[in-house]
Amino acid sequence: MRVSILLFDGFTALDAIGGYAVLTWLPNTEVVFVAETKSVIADDVRRGGFMAYQSLSEITETDILYVPGGPGVEQALKSNAIIDFVKRLHKTSKWTVGICNGVEILGAAGILTDKTVATNFTARDRVAAYGANVVTSRYHRDGDIITSGGVSASIDAMLFLARLIAGEEIAKTIQLGIEYYPSPPFSYASPDDVPGDIQDLIRFAEANTVKERMKSAEVPFPQILI
Repeated sequence: MRVSILLFDGFTALDAIGGYAVLTWLPNTEVVFVAETKSVIADDVRRGGFMAYQSLSEITETDILYVPGGPGVEQALKSNAIIDFVKRLHKTSKWTVGICNGVEILGAAGILTDKTVATNFTARDRVAAYGANVVTSRYHRDGDIITSGGVSASIDAMLFLARLIAGEEIAKTIQLGIEYYPSPPFSYASPDDVPGDIQDLIRFAEANTVKERMKSAEVPFPQILI
């Protein structure tokens, strides 16, 4: 089984690595990182990155198409190559996954019309504009599409998918293998339970500060083409 994880400049690392940490342990599974160019793709913080060792044109089919989010989504939505890739791979995939505001890319590819999806709490209106019914769940399945809220929700969503693919015992075993038993120091059950002033701060940061930091920060490692 092939998992194809899309990378683009300015993706959020945990969006991608959370799902990778789960899916890579499924039996008989190959995970590949793919991008427009075969190179090190920098994340949104500009201090880390993943190696995309296959280009979009080299992937003709996949079993799981996995699309993370991040502030780089804004530019990714302008890439015909990325949108066409998602359209093409979705037609071949058994499962299509959208994490955080990466769900917007699925919407731009035209595959969310009349679908019920989850997404980052700051991206709900933008995702709904693609004709989707957006719910506040941490993750959600609608047919062959699995979507989740932001960043850490990728782990929950992919444990859910692991159970669908390989059964509950294997999914539970993977959960133990990555020792995922979260116990955060704060009792908020969801983003909607967080006080409004904190929500506003995050909305402002995602709309302004995060993007500006990403644009202005120098990537401290070589992004050599391979």
